[in-house]
Amino acid sequence: MMLGGYDSKIYKNAVMSLFEMFEGMCEGAVAVDGKAHVVWINEQYRDLLNLPDDVEILGKPIEDLIPNSLLRKVVETGRPILLDIMDVGDQSFVVTRMPVRDDHGKLTGAVGFVLYDKLDYLKPLVGKYANMRRQVTQAQNELAVHRRAKYSFHQIIGSSRSMVELKRQAKRAALQETTVILIGETGTGKELIAHAIHTASNRADGPFIGVNVAAVPENLLESEFFGTAPGAFTGADRKGRKGKFQVADGGTLFLDEVAEMPLHLQAKLLRALQEKEVEPLGSNKLERVDIRVVAATSRDIKSMLDAGEFRSDLYFRLNVLPLHLPPLRERKSDLPDLCEDLLERISVHAGAPPRKLTPQALAMITRYDWPGNIRELRNVLERATTLTDRRRLTPGDFAPILPVNAGVHKSDHPPMRCLQDQISEVEREAILTALEMTGGKRAPAAKLLGISRASLYDKLRKHGNMSDF
Repeated sequence: MMLGGYDSKIYKNAVMSLFEMFEGMCEGAVAVDGKAHVVWINEQYRDLLNLPDDVEILGKPIEDLIPNSLLRKVVETGRPILLDIMDVGDQSFVVTRMPVRDDHGKLTGAVGFVLYDKLDYLKPLVGKYANMRRQVTQAQNELAVHRRAKYSFHQIIGSSRSMVELKRQAKRAALQETTVILIGETGTGKELIAHAIHTASNRADGPFIGVNVAAVPENLLESEFFGTAPGAFTGADRKGRKGKFQVADGGTLFLDEVAEMPLHLQAKLLRALQEKEVEPLGSNKLERVDIRVVAATSRDIKSMLDAGEFRSDLYFRLNVLPLHLPPLRERKSDLPDLCEDLLERISVHAGAPPRKLTPQALAMITRYDWPGNIRELRNVLERATTLTDRRRLTPGDFAPILPVNAGVHKSDHPPMRCLQDQISEVEREAILTALEMTGGKRAPAAKLLGISRASLYDKLRKHGNMSDF
């Protein structure tokens, strides 16, 4: 719009008045030339940036003064950024940035104003932004913690020969980048070993991402693993979605029950393992990923190969370093330590006093073959502690839980102990039960047992004073 001489004067006065008003109301103002070099800065802005008076900043690029400034973008595009939030140190400011033109409309620079304290209606915006940023940071931190491995080798219970050898091999595997496959029955602790391998590797600071292939619906497996491009299909996230391979970038991807993957996806998994590249669903671009894969299966993959249910090339790619996890029936010498650890965990989770097994209960548990392995053992121990308040669990606590004759081998009966030893054990259990019922008080316990307090003390000494109480 062309302005006459009188109108032009009013326009220039209005522009000058507006500039002076902004400068007076704002917390800081700065101007740059056509090269985005500082040509002017007011005292408030110098104070805001803690710049001493003897520091010369005129003629320097704006980024040397304010690293997050977008005034260069305004100079390059000629477009204003009317309202924005800029971080300066540990503070956040609401700013406005406008281009500056000469009388002929030529772009000559830009000016920026920091609007923070003086415009009170902007405070809620700044506060809301700061609160949202704190929430995002907190969520990111919580997610990072959630994605860290939960277990290490020192948490793997077992000193049997098979477990010592397994831990030795797993520790060697952790020091390499080789693909590992964990082979073992359900409940043998494959995920725990995978966590420990990650924790002991040079990827320990990266994410540990686990996915159970059998638990994901077949029609969602591809997007779950490889992600989706923006708008890949109706109802998809218009921003796209990362798959487990992208989320695990820089860390370890644990593929549990990998044998359950459909044949048509096994080829894509093989390519991802070999090339370290994934192609999101609906995209024609490949994305590089830096991951280490630990797979696991409870099935006999070799028989699946013969039946044509699993690709041989994928099997050989996964089977670089196989680790076989022994079933619990083959490592029964670990049962005492496992039961003690599990009972302690169960008590902590329930907020209850720790429980212990009587020798007879441990013997009964040891004679059972535990087809469900450690997972079944924990389930049985947890059920037993739920059904009684006693601190010492006896065979009677497990009889309603374990299968009939579970504690007796077909051709292996426990050795017969002499009558005196059996009587002594029964007496000891009776005293412990009485002390439990009386909260450890000797006199009431003696009354329950029908003996004198002196006799109770004699029996306590006889049985080693029973330090539990």
